[in-house]
Amino acid sequence: MLVGLISDTHGVFDSPFRDFFEDVDVIWHAGDFGGGVEFAHRLAAFKPLCGVYGNCDGQDIRLEYPVFQYIEEQGLRVIMTHIGGSPGHYVPEARSLIESYRPDVFVCGHSHILKVMPDRKNNLLYVNPGAAGHQGWQVFRTALRFRIEQGRISDMEVLRLPRSQSR
Repeated sequence: MLVGLISDTHGVFDSPFRDFFEDVDVIWHAGDFGGGVEFAHRLAAFKPLCGVYGNCDGQDIRLEYPVFQYIEEQGLRVIMTHIGGSPGHYVPEARSLIESYRPDVFVCGHSHILKVMPDRKNNLLYVNPGAAGHQGWQVFRTALRFRIEQGRISDMEVLRLPRSQSR
């Protein structure tokens, strides 16, 4: 399975991201959709969508997407939420999810900082795809795609564009 991972779109899903996700089987969205539920529906019309709401999302998104998702794909256990912190600095809610579910992968957004790293203390892979939208202080707009096969992530690729760039 090929997964596209995106966060903090804030209503933006332009052609560089569309092209990058053209071959994915599913898009995971780690919150702050922006653009309301209509924007989420447009994403879901492009590819199957699994998402969580973010702190900037309104009630319309919150009614359709939960605060966290537990995903099990080919034996890989994933927890996704918007506000998570980072290894050694998880917010209490994220720490609780990690302790309860013992995931192999923890996905969050919110920081607008692309970061993929092992969390050896919790025996998991920490993944934050950064921010795909123009809103925020980040220098680059980013997204990830990767394969899940036999309970493992492989072939991870990064899309990285200057914040002001779109086609």
